[in-house]
Amino acid sequence: MLDVTVIEDPEAAAVSLDPTRARLLAELAAGPASAAMLAGQVGLPRQKVNYHLKALERHGLVELAGERRKGNVTERLMRATAASYVISPLALAAVQPDPDRFRDQLSARWLLALGARLVRDVGTLISGAAKARKRLATYALDGEVRFASAADRAAFVEELTAGVTALIQKYDAPDAEGGRDHRIVVAVHPTVKAQTHENPMVKPQAHES
Repeated sequence: MLDVTVIEDPEAAAVSLDPTRARLLAELAAGPASAAMLAGQVGLPRQKVNYHLKALERHGLVELAGERRKGNVTERLMRATAASYVISPLALAAVQPDPDRFRDQLSARWLLALGARLVRDVGTLISGAAKARKRLATYALDGEVRFASAADRAAFVEELTAGVTALIQKYDAPDAEGGRDHRIVVAVHPTVKAQTHENPMVKPQAHES
């Protein structure tokens, strides 16, 4: 089971957003189960659970983990293909955010567009690397800082911008043969306070990215 996977197909995204199917995914992320076992956990008839499982399986969100005999019946044990899922902007390709359309370093909506592009691009890279059976070279830095004042935050952003710009200028080699372009995204935003969500697929986490 993967830790996280990106859903790029619009139909798969629609299937995953159904509340009942999202609940089944959450149950199967905890471990393999049969339709009969899930029926008792989610309070639905086994036939309805089977219907939803087939839809999830058809879109690669769950898979067969094994089979077992129970009396005269052979039960299929299903499991989620990932512990959690992220829906790529490619699922809404016609209206996906384009950060190049409007650039404003102080705009929260531009930051959101950058984040959406990050999900899209990294999801595509993960899919490609998996098909090619190659490792994907990435790096991420995640941390938190408490600024004493807005002036300190502004000074931090100014120093951060200068530092990253200097590194880019130092290591950028646009004419290097065999080199590979890399995208750098640095973001600063207020920490989100953890809240209680009804959706069992969502686990709130406060973070800076």
